[in-house]
Amino acid sequence: MKKQTQAIHQPYKRRDAYDALSMPIYNAVAFEFDNAKVMADAFCGRIDAPDYSRVENPTVTNLEQRVKALTGAENVIALNSGMAAISNTLLSIVEQGKNVITSRHLFGNTYSLLTSTLSRLGVEARLCDLTDVEAVERLIDDNTCCLFLEIMTNPQLEVVDVRALTSIAHQHGIPVIADTTLIPFTQFSAKDLGIDLEVVSSTKYISGGATSLGGLVIDYGTFLSIGKRLLNEMLFNLGAYMTPQVAYMQTLGLETLDVRYRAQAGNALELAQRLRTLKPIHKVNYVGLEDNPYHQLAVSQYGETAGAMVTIDLESQEACFRILDNLKLIHRATNLFDNRTLAIHPASTIFGLFTAEERAAMDVQDTTIRLSIGLESVDDLFDDIKQALEV
Repeated sequence: MKKQTQAIHQPYKRRDAYDALSMPIYNAVAFEFDNAKVMADAFCGRIDAPDYSRVENPTVTNLEQRVKALTGAENVIALNSGMAAISNTLLSIVEQGKNVITSRHLFGNTYSLLTSTLSRLGVEARLCDLTDVEAVERLIDDNTCCLFLEIMTNPQLEVVDVRALTSIAHQHGIPVIADTTLIPFTQFSAKDLGIDLEVVSSTKYISGGATSLGGLVIDYGTFLSIGKRLLNEMLFNLGAYMTPQVAYMQTLGLETLDVRYRAQAGNALELAQRLRTLKPIHKVNYVGLEDNPYHQLAVSQYGETAGAMVTIDLESQEACFRILDNLKLIHRATNLFDNRTLAIHPASTIFGLFTAEERAAMDVQDTTIRLSIGLESVDDLFDDIKQALEV
């Protein structure tokens, strides 16, 4: 089946008692067993059966199984946020005295997790230009435990050569973890690019219009010890498993993901092209534009669509604030890939607690507005930005 069909018609792991077409919300904590041996086997992982909803729940399992089928993964773990997916994955790999090779071009909280939180635990974040494959290889040593990257950075919209990086990492026996949130896994194969573990904020495209917070760890089984630690240690000890209510909403969102994503990506491309005609805008950054420096590389890795995030640059932070204040249709809000179009000034919000020097090193500019493009008419979105510039 094609992926858009598979997302809707994936069978349940077990037949529902009432043959419900939508997996019910199993809002239960504990589950009955026929006898003590079956209970012991379930708790010790010798049979596949839910025992306690902090680590396994039928509604959550249904979402995990659908994502597993769509991606070809060995295991999928659904957690309660994208940051939970990132932190649980990294904590399954890092050790005191080890280092993680990554970029300065990271989402703000991911950057803080690596450079502050894990640093206090004795883990070094080695920050590097990931577009320079040779520089990455020079940083690898016996204490390197993984390479972490974003397939398209937020808000810089940088694209790295994933195949080249995974090839180098695997030559040294190092796993590659990739945050693939900005392009849905229905559009490309992370496994074919050599990625070992995907982390995804399912809050974004998957949830179906910002209905719920969630995260996914998609494990391709290439580093068995990491997968075992995720399932047998992180899942049990950190308590970040997704709730059944969220899993229900996100399963519904997954069923319409493909059609929503294609509409949003199409809107983003058309809007980016039209925004270039507005003189107050100094720069429009969107990887889907054919003259974007990362366009061809992105097409070769992720296909013909380039996501639904566009950034624009104005003359100053003051100009950015004026535009944001004058918007009438577009919402001043964080998050990405809501059904509604959202606008934010990253430097003063998401990255607002970093110093000016840190923001400069991360290429987060005071002149940038980030736009998450929704499902509205492009005419209406363009008119709103145009009137905001003219006030």
